Amino acid sequence: MIPIARPILGEEELAAVKEVLGSGMLAQGPKVKAFEAAFARDVGRRHGIAVANGTAALHIALLAHGIGAGAEVLIPPLTFFATASTLLLCGAMPAFVDVDRNAYNMDPAKVAASISRKTAAIMPVHLYGQTAETEPILEVAKERGIPVIEDAAQAHGAEYHGKKAGNLGDTACFSFYATKNMTTGEGGMILTDNDEIAEKARLLRDHGQVSKYQHVLVGFNYRMTEIAAAIGLVQLKKLDGWVKQRRANALALTNGLDGIEGLVPPAEGNWMVHSYYQYIVRREDSFPLSRDEIVRRLNEDGIGCRPSYPMPLYRQKALRNLRIRGRCSVAEDVVPRLFELPVHPSVGPENVDDIVEAVERTARPT
Repeated sequence: MIPIARPILGEEELAAVKEVLGSGMLAQGPKVKAFEAAFARDVGRRHGIAVANGTAALHIALLAHGIGAGAEVLIPPLTFFATASTLLLCGAMPAFVDVDRNAYNMDPAKVAASISRKTAAIMPVHLYGQTAETEPILEVAKERGIPVIEDAAQAHGAEYHGKKAGNLGDTACFSFYATKNMTTGEGGMILTDNDEIAEKARLLRDHGQVSKYQHVLVGFNYRMTEIAAAIGLVQLKKLDGWVKQRRANALALTNGLDGIEGLVPPAEGNWMVHSYYQYIVRREDSFPLSRDEIVRRLNEDGIGCRPSYPMPLYRQKALRNLRIRGRCSVAEDVVPRLFELPVHPSVGPENVDDIVEAVERTARPT
C-alpha cells in the first residue's frame, strides 16, 4: 500500500527528543522560544506564539482580535471543522463565502457582498497547500476596517506574490499535526506583527499569567511541550526540501493524469507556489465511476486514496441547527467530486507510475 500520508521522522528528531528528556525541562521552555523565533523568522513575521495544536491557534487568535458574542466571521464552507468550531467557542458565528471552483478556496469576488454589520473579521483558508487569493480579500477588509486572520494550517511553504503563507493577513495560524508538511506530532503556531495581539495571545495560551501565579485574565492551558518544539526545530530545517519534493511529485502526477477524461488535477494559481499538503483530483460527470467508487478501487489496488471533506461545513450535524448565513452552490457541487492521492515526499518515481496506472485502470470499463 502506498499510504495517503506519512510523517518523516529520523535520527535528528530522535536526538532532539532525547536532549529534551535529558534536560528535565519538558514544557514551555527554551526549545519553545527557539521554535517560535525560528518559525516566525522563516515566514517573515515579528512574533510567533507556539501552542498545543492548530485548533488552539485559531481559538486564541480569534480571542486576541476581540472576536466574541454577536460577531460574525467570514469563512469558506470547504475546510476542516475547526475553522468553524473555534468561532463558536468564542461565542461568534461563521458566515460562509462560497469557493472558487478550481482553487477550492474562498472566492474573493463574493467577499464584499457577504459582509454584514456583524462581520468582525475575514478568515480565508489556504486549503490543501495553496493560498487563497488574498490581495482582493485584504482590500475589502481594509475598506471595512476589519482584520484578516489566515487559517494557514495546511499551507507550510506555500507562497503568494512572493510572500509566504502566514505573512499575508493581520494574523496567521498554523497546525503541526502529524500529516502536515512539517510536524511536531501535535502543535500549532500563531504569527503576527502586532505587539498587542501577540501579548494577548501569549497570555491566553497560559492561563493569563504575566508571571508565576499572577493572572491578569482568564486563559487556557494551550502550551506547547518542549518535545514538540524540539521536533519542530528539526523539521523546519527540512521543510523547503520536502515542499520541493511534494511539488515534483505533484507535477509528475499531473503529467501522468493528463488526458484522462473526466478527472481534473489541482491547478496552481497565478503568482502562487502550491505546497501540496494534499493532491486533490476532481471527478467530473464524464468519468465512468463515482468518486466513492474511484476511492474504493484505488485502495483495493494498493493506492492510499480518500475522499476530501464529506460536505460543506454548514451541513455538519453539529452546525445544522444554527442560524448560519450562506448556502454555497459551488461548494455543494464540488465537495462530492473531490478525492486525494498520495503526494508526500516518501512517494518516489515508481510510486507515481503505480498511482497513475491505477487511476488509468479505473477509467477503463470492466
